[in-house]
Amino acid sequence: MVVATPIGNLGDLSSRAVAALRGADVIVCEDTRRTRALLSHAGVTGKRLVALPAPREASGVAQLVAWLGEGKTVALVSDAGTPAVSDPGARLVSAATCEGYRVEAVPGPSALLAALVVSGLATDRFCFEGFLPRKGAERRARLTSVAAEERTTVLYEAPPRVAATLADLAGACGAGRAVVVARELTKRHEEVWRGSLGEAAALAAAAEPRGEHVIVLAGGPSTEPVDDDRLDTALRQHMSAGMSARDAARVVAEKLAVGRRRAYEAALRLR
Repeated sequence: MVVATPIGNLGDLSSRAVAALRGADVIVCEDTRRTRALLSHAGVTGKRLVALPAPREASGVAQLVAWLGEGKTVALVSDAGTPAVSDPGARLVSAATCEGYRVEAVPGPSALLAALVVSGLATDRFCFEGFLPRKGAERRARLTSVAAEERTTVLYEAPPRVAATLADLAGACGAGRAVVVARELTKRHEEVWRGSLGEAAALAAAAEPRGEHVIVLAGGPSTEPVDDDRLDTALRQHMSAGMSARDAARVVAEKLAVGRRRAYEAALRLR
């Protein structure tokens, strides 16, 4: 079983997740201390916990298959959120399915989806980039790909690298590209900031970001001709997220590669 756990607020642990953890013979996790605290909160005791953090995940495949072969019920959790999404677990799930074992999902919290649905950006089509490579040609290539992506893009980033990543995104995508930066989702100091990449990069450079971050980036300009309906839809999207007509026009004009005057006149009409 792949069991989602809270990303901050323990109240998000579902009753089904508690039942799954209570019924497991073995719980595979990233950090036994984090998982033991969660189990204590849920009133689940006497469980065998096995730590398989990312560096050791591949070496744990044989043991997982052996447990399943013995008829044991194995629950897979990460420190927070849904396992296998920028967290360990994908190799274990793949191994179990390849051996013909049934894998069941116990869905729940996900920082990716939480940030996306509160962003106000397009959710009908989106892509998830996870963590960008830290440096070098691979990072530059990914930034170029993100800049050209027409769908909403969601990225994760750790506090020490948020400022650099926002600056690099602004350089690759243009300072005017709309972005939403979500910090500490579901926790006491949750914050969702909306604006442009240039503004976000400047704020992050001025004060060191704290907490785990999710960056939700508006899609890049399309190569298709932009009719009035498409322009109006894009403007409404940004204005409903709190942007002024002027700011929305500036961002949309850059995103859709249309004249700023045309975008501003349309925004005034829609206001």
